Amino acid sequence: MRKYIVAGNWKMNTSVEEGKQLAQSLVNNTPELASNHKVILTPPFLHLSTVKETIEGSHLDLAAQNCHSENSGAYTGEVSPKMLADFGLNYVILGHSERRSYFGETAIVLKHKVDQALTNALEVIFCIGESLEQRESGDFKTILLNQLKESVFHLNAEDFKNVILAYEPVWAIGTGVTASAEQAEEVHAFLREELAKQYSNDTAEATTILYGGSCKPSNANEIFAKPNVDGGLIGGAALKSEDFIGIIDALIAQKS
Repeated sequence: MRKYIVAGNWKMNTSVEEGKQLAQSLVNNTPELASNHKVILTPPFLHLSTVKETIEGSHLDLAAQNCHSENSGAYTGEVSPKMLADFGLNYVILGHSERRSYFGETAIVLKHKVDQALTNALEVIFCIGESLEQRESGDFKTILLNQLKESVFHLNAEDFKNVILAYEPVWAIGTGVTASAEQAEEVHAFLREELAKQYSNDTAEATTILYGGSCKPSNANEIFAKPNVDGGLIGGAALKSEDFIGIIDALIAQKS
């Protein structure tokens, strides 16, 4: 059964106390979830322990925002996938547009990160997306497909079961340009078609594909109503309990 997921990426935001309060509010106010619904919080590394304690026993889960491509070594300031697994995490975000653009993470680096994360039994939320220039070139689907080929399509079907895709229309994040629900559905349907070609129809239908654009309570219902959109990777709206709950409500309403 395909999972329907809302994941909140807090990025480099919140103090420890603010993160604890946000997590507690979500524990108190998140509606009951079906077995195939999942809500994942992704706080900064320093807050993981506090948030983990806060959500203990609830229906919320945790992810890391990133990891290194090696399990150990002389990599000052880095966190390995083995450490994340030892800590008890189930998920890690890889390939986020900010990691690609600000920190120069290449396709080959991401490929190694994916492999190590899966080796350590972490599920990977793998992000792909195109810039405004790439979107306007008309060749954006080829760009998205290449991102998959370069970093995840080397996986066999069994390993790919532990990959969740997140489509980020980078051109519609903080640019003033809005991606429509129809545009999101077009890309998600295309990605599912490519998964069927690479693996099988069963794999394509079982893979969760999240929308990582500017998703808010005001547009979440429209976006999540699309058949190939399986939830969202949420940025700014994940930092406000009321907004994030509104998005979770939309997922439950549209994917029940």
